[in-house]
Amino acid sequence: MTDREQYAPGPARGAKVRNDGDKWTLILVRELRHSPEKVWQVLTDPVHLREWAPFEANGNLGTVGTTVKLTTVGTPTPQVSETTVTRADAPKVLEYNWGGNDIRWELEAFAGGTRLTLSHNIDRRFISWGAAGWHICFDVLEGLLAGKPIGRIVGAEAMQFGGWQRLHTEYAKQFSVEAPDWSPKAAQQA
Repeated sequence: MTDREQYAPGPARGAKVRNDGDKWTLILVRELRHSPEKVWQVLTDPVHLREWAPFEANGNLGTVGTTVKLTTVGTPTPQVSETTVTRADAPKVLEYNWGGNDIRWELEAFAGGTRLTLSHNIDRRFISWGAAGWHICFDVLEGLLAGKPIGRIVGAEAMQFGGWQRLHTEYAKQFSVEAPDWSPKAAQQA
């Protein structure tokens, strides 16, 4: 049995929502057993991003001012957005915009590893979707860092993956938002 066949996401945890008027920010925190330098590399290098992230990058995200195309993966029609890295303080803070939404990664040395914090502006209607999707991406990222890759699980595949629906419902409850229809057909129309 492969690591992917054995994988099941844990309970919804380490997430909160910040609401500033109409602007909603999903904040996910994960403690990793790897150095900030190693985590930085998997957040910025397009070769590593292909292993876990919900997008492909056509260049390295590790330098401020760099313009990179980010292309969604696992969606019926790939969405391409051009982004410019607005902050890249290796290995502490990385900021860019993805599809009109701000992304901020904070890496803090913690207990011999890294406390990784993702802040992602996201439409309120899809905040529990985003939390469930990023949760699975973080699990895949952890496996990659540990040398036990399970392969990227994103988009419609993630939504059909065991545990995504549960995570989606748990996060919706935690955030006190209505859980939208998670069916693949609904995702294609979103």
